[in-house]
Amino acid sequence: MDALSDVLKAVRLDGAVYLNAEFTAPWCTRARFPLMTAAGLPGAQGAVAFFHFVLEGRCRIRLEAGGETLALGRGDMALFPHDDTHILGSDLQLAPLDATGMVTKPPPGELIELRHGGGGEATRFVCGYLACERRMSRPLFDALPSMLRIPLADAPGAEWIADLLRLGVKQTAAAGPGSATVLAKLSELLMVEALRRYAATLSPGQGGWLAGVRDPQVGRALALMHGEPGRAWTVDDLAREAALSRSALGERFAGLIGEPPMQYLTRWRLALAAQSLRAGGEPIARIAERVGYDSQAAFNRAFKREFGAPPAKWRRAAV
Repeated sequence: MDALSDVLKAVRLDGAVYLNAEFTAPWCTRARFPLMTAAGLPGAQGAVAFFHFVLEGRCRIRLEAGGETLALGRGDMALFPHDDTHILGSDLQLAPLDATGMVTKPPPGELIELRHGGGGEATRFVCGYLACERRMSRPLFDALPSMLRIPLADAPGAEWIADLLRLGVKQTAAAGPGSATVLAKLSELLMVEALRRYAATLSPGQGGWLAGVRDPQVGRALALMHGEPGRAWTVDDLAREAALSRSALGERFAGLIGEPPMQYLTRWRLALAAQSLRAGGEPIARIAERVGYDSQAAFNRAFKREFGAPPAKWRRAAV
């Protein structure tokens, strides 16, 4: 399994599509993520990434704080990994209306429905989010910019994702059985496809975790640590496997990933331990041993530094 799949599996992303929107030109709105909390959506407090997927039409989008304006069209996904408020509309020169004020709490299992605009050209999109423990998702989401556009219309198999989204939205509107579950899984699938597509567009000079996954030597080291996290790895071991000197691997790894190999390995082991703690009642000592700790006391100290609470207390709170 590749490192991206490993991380996605470990963080256990919980997804949902929560909004079905139709705006007609001219329109401009400010999207803030308390929107979900106001609507009483499950998992909203733990959300780490949000997206808009354009089903029909077109619009423009930018961060409220400023920066680049992106054009979105059918099949495009706009991804916001860091909760940033943004402006979207047919004309961003208009005074934006706050989308939170347009929302009423939907019945259980149904989407928020938004209809707004001046009656001109229509843009239809769905919005979704992914939730997980932020500390566990750090390697992945910290590597992403505040906003990115990912064209999925021409991606292999992407058209059937859009078709399923349209079907899921229709089923939800008609109170179809199981539609909420379908949409939740589709939001996860959309996110995975978006991350893979984004990773494929990175230039050789770019840094970040996804760039590290693509780098032959650093990617090899990541694959080894992910494949055998409990092994007593050293930088020398990893360098030998990656066909680099110890210093060269350390410099290259830190330059792309943002931290030395052994520090990354420690975080990854603790993320895996957190996943196991959350998943069931396996003894803590056994979990500690499996992720590479000879001493439960050492594991407890490391876990508390990373997650802010000892393993037993963290497990009780995570259930």
